[in-house]
Amino acid sequence: MTSYEGVHPTVLVRVGNRHAQIDELLAPTIQAIWECGFDTFTCCQDLAESNASWPDKLPHMARWLESRRGWMLIDFPVDSGLDFLAAVANAGPREAFYVRMTHWAAPDAWDVRIKPRDAAIFRDDIPSRFDLRLLQVTFPAFDLPEMTRRLREHAAGRSVPPAPADWSTVGR
Repeated sequence: MTSYEGVHPTVLVRVGNRHAQIDELLAPTIQAIWECGFDTFTCCQDLAESNASWPDKLPHMARWLESRRGWMLIDFPVDSGLDFLAAVANAGPREAFYVRMTHWAAPDAWDVRIKPRDAAIFRDDIPSRFDLRLLQVTFPAFDLPEMTRRLREHAAGRSVPPAPADWSTVGR
């Protein structure tokens, strides 16, 4: 697991034989993720800050960049990412946080995507060959404390029984 070096202050996180310098705001959450046994690839505590120079070379990215101010990202291998989502969903009530993480039309909805990767993206000498390797979870920074709390509940073996959710913010 790596962080975007040089952009955000980092701290060393160790869990078993895993260790990495992690953006300081995400460090407790990454520690909790690893303690749950989930694997990660990368993380970022503020996408706009990490990519602030993009519009200099890619002007069309300015609007996207501004929309990601205050948003965090964690990348997982697909299976670990799906297990992470289930753990976080099951370790708390089905309230506004749950609706944001599960429904794309909720206010401040998480952006959860499985991204195909072409083996040829870094090799001009091979044909395109796609696989599904990355599940990317992008979420507002204000959800970080609840996410971390739920991960700790999951690690302790505690879950919340299924119950109806309030879907009124998404028109259901």
